[in-house]
Amino acid sequence: MEEYSQITEFGKVLLFLIIGVVLVGVTVLLSKIIAPNNPNPIKNSSYECGEETTGSSWVQFNSRFYVIALIFLLFDVEMIFVFPWATVFSNPELIALDSRWGWLAFTEMIIFIGILLLGLVYVWKKKDLNWIRPSSPLPSVETNIPLTAYELLNDKVYTPQLTTEEVENRELADNNVSKTTNTTPKFVPRFKKTS
Repeated sequence: MEEYSQITEFGKVLLFLIIGVVLVGVTVLLSKIIAPNNPNPIKNSSYECGEETTGSSWVQFNSRFYVIALIFLLFDVEMIFVFPWATVFSNPELIALDSRWGWLAFTEMIIFIGILLLGLVYVWKKKDLNWIRPSSPLPSVETNIPLTAYELLNDKVYTPQLTTEEVENRELADNNVSKTTNTTPKFVPRFKKTS
């Protein structure tokens, strides 16, 4: 015995949409009612990684960031098409029906990947994939001191020399340490047993 539904397939979709809108509306309304709302100038100021903002927010970014993001998106979309293609057209039942399906699918994917690789080669040749590297020049100072003088200073081994006061302080410290090491401890720990 077949069961018939009062709601069509489109009615079920409409029902899910209505339930989704109602649930989102209820949660937004609940957050407006429950959440505290205490605006002040500090809360309303712009916030960027814990730093105080200075200057205008209209900062020019290099367009290469945009180009590299688009290229990433292009190859990401390529992978979205490759995986379903591989699962559908590698199906042995489909190839068993007509062996030309396998060759047709393989040829289509070779053409698809070839077009994308041509685009990659084009972008590579235009040097749009190169990051902008800042050139850091080495500092140079005009001086009359020859470089060998610097080498002599760097190669020399320095030994610290103690003053007479430091020698006397060390001797006193050594005598005090030897006197304190021979004494017995004045504190004897006692432990109580808990029952």
